[in-house]
Amino acid sequence: MMTIPLFPLNTVLFPGGQLPLKIFEVRYLDMISECLRTGQQFGVCLISSGKEVGGSAECYEIGTLAKIIDWDKRDDGILEIVVEGQQRFRLLEKRERANQLAEGDVQLIDDEDDCEELPVEYQLLSDLLRQIAEKFELSYQKEHEKYENAVWVGYRLSEVLPLESEERQELLEIDDVMNRLQHIQDAIEDVTAEEETPDS
Repeated sequence: MMTIPLFPLNTVLFPGGQLPLKIFEVRYLDMISECLRTGQQFGVCLISSGKEVGGSAECYEIGTLAKIIDWDKRDDGILEIVVEGQQRFRLLEKRERANQLAEGDVQLIDDEDDCEELPVEYQLLSDLLRQIAEKFELSYQKEHEKYENAVWVGYRLSEVLPLESEERQELLEIDDVMNRLQHIQDAIEDVTAEEETPDS
């Protein structure tokens, strides 16, 4: 178990994914300064009730550790950072510090085998991800070897597909990589079926 500061957001961060953030609230400026000074990571978790700005928010118990990989302070005092998702965690207990910053006791989740090869029955998912990456010129479009990695493909599709935040959270919470890929494939098939059904 470990204790980390928490950053409840209206978005889901996946392991290996990158997320740009603008920091302007004092409690989060303090948190980021502390993380930059000590090298500590913080936890990103999806808000289940409440708001990102001001006050406190309740969040889902499965989140992702965030590592700061880039930062820049603007002239107006706003801090722009980019974080990269690390390991998933389960939130065991949440509380607030005096400055309203949330912190939690978390248990890290042993993730799937990062070297698991993508089964042939899910090859179309890899092809779809490659098409999306090329169309939108995503940073990893040329990292060809990763498109055969089942865990990586599952997480990247969970990020880029047009899903509701709650659906992304469900995918984050799935422990088995093949189960996650099947959920993604089912979701794509459902959307395709809806598009092909003529209006009555």
